Amino acid sequence: MRVAAVLSAICAAVLTFAVAGCGTGGYTDGGSQGAGKQLFTQACGVCHTLADAGTAGTIGPNLDDAFAQARVDGMTPDTFTQVVAVQIRFPIEMTSTGAPGMPAADDTLPSCDDVEGDAFCVRDQDQAVADIAAYVAAVAGTGVTADAPTDGKSIFTASCGSCHTLADAGTAGAIGPNLDEARPPKALVVDRVTNGQGAMPSFKDSLDSQQIEAVSAYVSSSAGR
Repeated sequence: MRVAAVLSAICAAVLTFAVAGCGTGGYTDGGSQGAGKQLFTQACGVCHTLADAGTAGTIGPNLDDAFAQARVDGMTPDTFTQVVAVQIRFPIEMTSTGAPGMPAADDTLPSCDDVEGDAFCVRDQDQAVADIAAYVAAVAGTGVTADAPTDGKSIFTASCGSCHTLADAGTAGAIGPNLDEARPPKALVVDRVTNGQGAMPSFKDSLDSQQIEAVSAYVSSSAGR
């Protein structure tokens, strides 16, 4: 079944619940696209490809592919906003196929009351969800492409931070190893980013050799600092 057909079914179900105000956390509006872009890059980009954000995650669905045909078919950004908000609030954490599920909102958008130090967190989770949903709804599948980051810290934040903790980057991902504790040498980082291992995907098709070199140099020099 095409992604667009699946999305259409999801949209119909979400709108039914949104009108009733049940099971979705209520109708979502009032999001800031500017804030949403920053939050998406920090919290979601490692898992999802979204051209406007310059992210190339492959763990979750490519959001440009998921929304492009639905946009052509006339679905509105408001519909997309509700879909994205529901997926963040009520993710499928355990999939029937064994593929990685989507983490709970408390993991992707942790409250600052529950986070120590300078790690990524949000003051208002509901507002953060609204911001991300508004941003994704506005840009996914539009064909707008951001300039690819070239410095190691930006590449790490966009592609790695949701899975790994690295204090220098302000990230607190818990899916992969804590890099401040592991302190991997550059050669190991190059190998893992290029080839992947276990749950970590290979990034050789989404990052060029210079980007891999930059992010590897950044991680190896910043971890545990």
